[in-house]
Amino acid sequence: MSMEERYERDGVSGVLHRPENPTGEGLALTHGAGGNCESPVLVKLARTFAEAGLVVLRYDLPFRQQRLKGAPTPKVQARDREGVAQAVAVVRALANGRVFAGGQSYGGRQTAMAAAERPGLADGLLLLSYPLHPPGKPEQLRTAFFPELRVPALFVHGSRDPFGSHEELRAAIVAIPAATELLPVDRAGHDLKSAGDRGEEILGRLRTLAASGAQKNI
Repeated sequence: MSMEERYERDGVSGVLHRPENPTGEGLALTHGAGGNCESPVLVKLARTFAEAGLVVLRYDLPFRQQRLKGAPTPKVQARDREGVAQAVAVVRALANGRVFAGGQSYGGRQTAMAAAERPGLADGLLLLSYPLHPPGKPEQLRTAFFPELRVPALFVHGSRDPFGSHEELRAAIVAIPAATELLPVDRAGHDLKSAGDRGEEILGRLRTLAASGAQKNI
């Protein structure tokens, strides 16, 4: 059994999952704009990953720690990306192998942006319900940084997600120069609840993607 403990240090707040049989790998995992690190899908995935040997930090972004209301402003988003980097650094100090970074919706977007801004931040990304565009506004793509993203990224996305269809996401991630994969989750919405039961599959795909190297297979 893995061990879970609160982690509150150096501006990082969350829950640390310590595996009984560590592989040396680690993951920093965060939440969406409307939730926190206690999101059911994050809890399920973190526990599955820890049982598979990863040290997992399930953490709250700075805006959540500060209990800010409303959509995060650009200034707040920049601070959240610093929070991503701080959380990944915590995991790096506890793991001696590959370190992944991931998040759901807004948290995944900020994690991916942080990885684009900071080469070498993580060895692979787990992006759950990436918010490709606001619901009903497909022209407002949140992809400007995709050409700068040079770390393998696994997108896990529901077929009923109003923030982007599978077809739209497939077309968008072509712009990412690193290796990418889309794992569709049938009949799932933006909350992606059912993905919590597919932790072993998700981890296997993430490991394989990271091992394939940063460049796309063309």
